[in-house]
Amino acid sequence: MDANLSLTAVSDTTFPWLSLIVLLPALGALIMPLLPGDATDPKASNTTSKPASQAPRNLALVFLGADFLLMLAVFSRLFDSREAGLQLVERVNWIPFIGLEWSLGVDGLSCPLVVLSGLITFLAVAASWNVQSKSKLYFALLLVQASAQGLVFLSQDFLLFFLAWELELVPVYLLIAIWGGNKRLYAATKFILYTALASLLILISGLALALSGGAFTLNLSELANRSATGNLGLLCYLGFLIGFGVKLPMFPLHTWLPDAHGEANAPVSMLLAGVLLKMGGYALLRFNVQMLPDAHLILAPALIVIGIVNIIYGALNAFAQDNVKRRIACSSVSHMGFVLVGIGAIDALGISGAMLQMISHGLIAAAMFFITGSFYERTQTLSIPNMGGLAKVLPITFAFFLASSMASLALPGMSGFVSEITVFLGIISQDGFTSLFRSITIVIAAIGLVLTPIYLLSMCRRVFFGPRIPALAKVEDINPRELTIGLSLLVPTLVIGFWPRVAIDLYEASTNALAERLVSHSVVALNPLLPVG
Repeated sequence: MDANLSLTAVSDTTFPWLSLIVLLPALGALIMPLLPGDATDPKASNTTSKPASQAPRNLALVFLGADFLLMLAVFSRLFDSREAGLQLVERVNWIPFIGLEWSLGVDGLSCPLVVLSGLITFLAVAASWNVQSKSKLYFALLLVQASAQGLVFLSQDFLLFFLAWELELVPVYLLIAIWGGNKRLYAATKFILYTALASLLILISGLALALSGGAFTLNLSELANRSATGNLGLLCYLGFLIGFGVKLPMFPLHTWLPDAHGEANAPVSMLLAGVLLKMGGYALLRFNVQMLPDAHLILAPALIVIGIVNIIYGALNAFAQDNVKRRIACSSVSHMGFVLVGIGAIDALGISGAMLQMISHGLIAAAMFFITGSFYERTQTLSIPNMGGLAKVLPITFAFFLASSMASLALPGMSGFVSEITVFLGIISQDGFTSLFRSITIVIAAIGLVLTPIYLLSMCRRVFFGPRIPALAKVEDINPRELTIGLSLLVPTLVIGFWPRVAIDLYEASTNALAERLVSHSVVALNPLLPVG
């Protein structure tokens, strides 16, 4: 297969299904101001003590539920996972004088992540059952966020992608700054400063590619077919790497994440871990690997080294956290390191492992933050030293938290095991790397796998066992609504763990085409860590 052919559209449709998927939540946000008023006391956000209209929450549930069902219907009937190219392509010359097109398309890289984002956003609204303070604004922001993140994954015009990338920062900032914890303004400001400054590098790198190699274009497929080389390609690659690495999060650009998770409420943490971090990994595949294969072949070992640092540093940092959510946040830093390692493996198996790790971690992390939020509503604390003996009073909560922890530490039979072992196999099977480099990578990454069960199981022991705290002796266990949300996240991790083809078949054609594209470029000899010839 010609590598360029995999970047072109293989099908289109007369009905704008992708536009409907993107814009349906935004329509719900526009209707939100017409609903009855609600409580305005920020202290009411985690209680049910003040009456408030349920209409905002119900409206968000209806629109996001309809949007998720629409995704399932469209992708199951119209998306052909055997094709590597773009499908359901929509192109409208939106603002001609700046070259901006409303250009949407879906392929194997974006399809599973769009569905993942739809599921987690819907469940995040269901998890926000007790939010009463400024509920119209809260649920409107979640709807806007749903549209923005869908547009990030489906955009095929660089400027449209960048606008969506920037738009999704605003709802997250406000959700943390208004409904977060005591240090919410600090965490929200840190988040927006990191991500907004990184976005400048994304914009500069994208415009540099658009202005190089012939006629000006912002179309991602056309930019990919140019494959900028030399110093320009390397500089653009580094700009994209830093810009997207902040969102991933990549060491040392990750320090906003523990603060954001520590102060955000549980539903927003579900979005941060389940969707926003995946935007960074998706963008690295779409821009760094697909558009700049020559630069990627040169810098792939550096990407693997950074990934290994992420795995070990995140795991060690988790040990130092006495806050449940901050410990899980550091765990996310560690687990996203496997995405970097898989992307750096420059073969189909490694890239497949990176995609599977994004899907798996999205489900698992969202589950862990949701369960954490459910027992926070009952205990009003996230301090590990201030908890103990909760297994007897919250047995179902304990079972769900333990199950999600088992999935996170890559227990066989869970999706985390399949994704991480696929990344390892991708490194082992890559003959392009020297045997010494592969061995060191595997050994150090394996240390991270050993550390993960230690900090997760020790947290479970301290929170759910040990001396019982008298003030927590009579808290109630999770209710049927929370049970349904937890099962909606944990069941897919089991299904993927026992039947990974459910997820792999969605993106395999695209990841194989991406690997073939890398093989078709012949700059491997420029890398001292790769053997010449």
